[in-house]
Amino acid sequence: MTMNIGMIPEDLYGLKSIADPQLSPNGKEVVYIQTHINKDKNDYVSNLFYINVNDKKPVQWTFGEEKISSPVWSPDGSELAFVSTRTGKQQIFVLSKNGGEAKQVTNCLNGASTPVWSPCGQKLAFSVKLEKAETIHTSINKGEQEKKELQPLEIEQMKYRSDAGGFLKMDQFLQIAVVSLETGQLEQITEGEYHSQLSSWSPDGRSIVYMADKTDDVDFSFNNDLYLFDVKSKKAQKITKQTGMFSDTSWSPNSKYISFVGSEREYKNATHAKLYIYDIEMKTIVCITSEFDAPVGDFVVADFLQGVQAPKVQWLNDNHSFYFQATDHGNTVIYYGNLTGELYPAINDDQYVYGFSLDAYNDKAVVSISSPTEPGDLYYVHLTTGEKERLTFVNEELLKGRQLSIPEAIEFTGADGWNVHGWMMKPVDYVEGEKYPLILEIHGGPHMMFANAYFNEFQILAAQGFAVLYINPRGSHGYGQAFVNAVRGDYGGNDYRDLMLAVDYALEQFDFIDENRLGVTGGSYGGFMTNWIVGQTDRFKAAVTQRSISNWISFYGVSDIGYYFSEWQIDADLNDVEKLWDHSPLKYVNNVQTPLLILHGEKDLRCPIGQAEQLFIALKRKKKETKFIRFPESNHELSRSGKPTLRIKRLEAIRDWFLQYL
Repeated sequence: MTMNIGMIPEDLYGLKSIADPQLSPNGKEVVYIQTHINKDKNDYVSNLFYINVNDKKPVQWTFGEEKISSPVWSPDGSELAFVSTRTGKQQIFVLSKNGGEAKQVTNCLNGASTPVWSPCGQKLAFSVKLEKAETIHTSINKGEQEKKELQPLEIEQMKYRSDAGGFLKMDQFLQIAVVSLETGQLEQITEGEYHSQLSSWSPDGRSIVYMADKTDDVDFSFNNDLYLFDVKSKKAQKITKQTGMFSDTSWSPNSKYISFVGSEREYKNATHAKLYIYDIEMKTIVCITSEFDAPVGDFVVADFLQGVQAPKVQWLNDNHSFYFQATDHGNTVIYYGNLTGELYPAINDDQYVYGFSLDAYNDKAVVSISSPTEPGDLYYVHLTTGEKERLTFVNEELLKGRQLSIPEAIEFTGADGWNVHGWMMKPVDYVEGEKYPLILEIHGGPHMMFANAYFNEFQILAAQGFAVLYINPRGSHGYGQAFVNAVRGDYGGNDYRDLMLAVDYALEQFDFIDENRLGVTGGSYGGFMTNWIVGQTDRFKAAVTQRSISNWISFYGVSDIGYYFSEWQIDADLNDVEKLWDHSPLKYVNNVQTPLLILHGEKDLRCPIGQAEQLFIALKRKKKETKFIRFPESNHELSRSGKPTLRIKRLEAIRDWFLQYL
């Protein structure tokens, strides 16, 4: 009999990810996206799968080596639209439920995305990128384009690049078009020098909702308004009043109400997302969750799942009630709500609900769920009773041969007497009476949340004999508006104290931890905090900083979000370089006694690699113990969606550094 072993970095090749379940109008048939890694091509492959909730037998519907996303059923459930890269760029395809070859319905030069069915099922609205001089008719992909010679990039706006997209084409805008499935005829319904983001089509067919920011000075505008486009008159009416960031619309079945999510950004990017209802007839907006001290939506940070699409609000057929996702105390949950303001949790277990699709007639839903020991699968859930049936077992074979650590929830008193929540994971090979090294993990954001979800990195460390401590310090979502806002202007203050008190609590409560073998790691804000910690204390014997911030002065000008993020989070700009420097870990580099491994992506525009370079040179100049690993062709998302080989190299580097020093 062979003993089970824990997770190893190479298991990434064998794990599969399930996401974006879509239940058909008949309430019985589900399509979803399943993603795996093609090891030979060092890339991700996603395909469309189908399952009936009665027979529970998954059937693969597409078999290519491309990426597929955004599946959506036609109103009568006979066809499915989806986005595929099979032709090289994202285009929209339609597939009959009865089988056969998928039909390509867009052929746009810059690709197409976000398919939305017309209620009659004869048309699809979609998003397309068009340059100023282009229309939907002139932007047809005619095959191989002429190679353009290199040109200098002229920049006049501060928002000229993004970590996800690189340098932005400043004369290219997202527009909305409609295609007739019978004739192929195209109609462009938006234009202008701003981005129009398609959202939803009313069930009565009369209106399309889209989002746009039509402010002249986009560098300092962080609004997103909702517009109601009348299909008959071709005119658009603005619903919201340029006071916040709004999106994710969905309609009541009778087309009388629009639900949407957003905020007026009272606390900048730390503001809770709220749920609003717009009354079409009365032209009034009501905030349904104004007294609800948790954010609407998904704010979980994890490192495994691919293709997750946060679900919109979904209405029941009574035109009065709906279900929505919320982030609360280490879980994402499904809440019930209605027009009279009633709210209560429908699914509120210790788990990560990362998607759901509602049967509007029967209070049932297909729900995608992850837990600390389950990467993610689909369940058929009765939302009023909580009964659930498991539909998929996508990673069952691999996990049969692996032993996973089961986290124990903890709660302790942090700075200022505030309660702080988190988890402790024992090593996989835990033996009563033995002593083990501990690694403190710190999440990014900072306005995100660790959750009762599968975290691959944590399991790999636990498999190597490490205890893993991870908490949600102030600044994290899920614990109230005051809690999430408390970090702003106080980086390295009470957030640092929360983390140190977590370590104190763990040493006091868990006698298997060796206080002389403590490690710390984190990415993004967690990387900043790792840098900060090693400059403030020598209690940690090893540290790994990932995609980090070391210098707020330089960050202000080199990050794709630097100039406004620094003002929102540090409460300082270049007129107050003293404050920016006081909060910069680079200032405290002389104090560092902890061996520090620096991991960073070459193409990270969120926390550019110069942040790592400055830290590395400063440490080396002072003869500190450090090593710098640069990951080519990798942006800020390396740990979650980077090249598979590099994700594995990263996991090995973290593991080996802690094995060496702890």
